[in-house]
Amino acid sequence: MLVVEDDFFIVEELLRQLEQAGLEVVGPEGNLGKAMVLLGSTQHLDGAILDINLQGEMVFPLADALVSRSIPFVFLTGYEPAIIPPRLSHIKLCDKRVEFETLMTALFG
Repeated sequence: MLVVEDDFFIVEELLRQLEQAGLEVVGPEGNLGKAMVLLGSTQHLDGAILDINLQGEMVFPLADALVSRSIPFVFLTGYEPAIIPPRLSHIKLCDKRVEFETLMTALFG
């Protein structure tokens, strides 16, 4: 599971929950450029959780790369859905206060 988030407190809790669920975590990464490199160097990912705004950069290029590799992902953000480009409007958006089970359901169905 690729985790791309720049908020330390959210990362800390999310990592704890993912590890308790038995998921292998790639990252976390809070920088878009480094997250792109990390994605490029990772052969297999079951999914990804993406914050939309990473230190002032929008994560959409990474989202496009995930779509091109058919890797499921969700946006974990405080932004409203209107911020999502139309080409990514089919991707689920979860509020940062979402329960972990709801986040996993949004990601994996």
